[in-house]
Amino acid sequence: MKRASRTRRAGRVSFPCARCGRPVTRTEAERPRKIGCPRCGYLIYDYPRACSGFVVVKGDTVLLLRRAHPPRIGWYDIPGGFMEAGETLEGGARRELSEETGLRVGQAEWLGFYWDEYFLKGFGRFPTMNFYFVACWTKGVPQASDDAASAEWVPFARLGRLAPRFAWKHMATALRDARRWAKGR
Repeated sequence: MKRASRTRRAGRVSFPCARCGRPVTRTEAERPRKIGCPRCGYLIYDYPRACSGFVVVKGDTVLLLRRAHPPRIGWYDIPGGFMEAGETLEGGARRELSEETGLRVGQAEWLGFYWDEYFLKGFGRFPTMNFYFVACWTKGVPQASDDAASAEWVPFARLGRLAPRFAWKHMATALRDARRWAKGR
């Protein structure tokens, strides 16, 4: 069985082919980008990755995490992450919230869809489709785990000063939308 971990070759990190285990290549200039194996011919299109998350509101505060892992260790993030195969958008958001904070929320409302990009060393940037729900906190104390180093309730009024430390560009817009949602309740 071939190793499923990343391998290092000529100073670059590469990923193994799903079929034969050899390092794959990724087109950069061609659109749509492709990931292929020069040895066995395996080919997939390098499409955007789906992510889902929850913006949790508690009064005039919102739950933010500090990232525990690359990329952007220590930067502020919204609970969420890459979806798993077969999950619904809301199911993935609930799973990520539980994994990263231990919290569960009740009724959720759709917040919005936001484009962004993610960077993996040795692989480069790829687009992400970020789907968010919003809900009010009901009970419990967030306990950071999984991809979160810490969890804290941040006043909406303080978010503007924190924006330069947001892990992703789309966060400012998503949190602005959440603040509007909270004011309309």
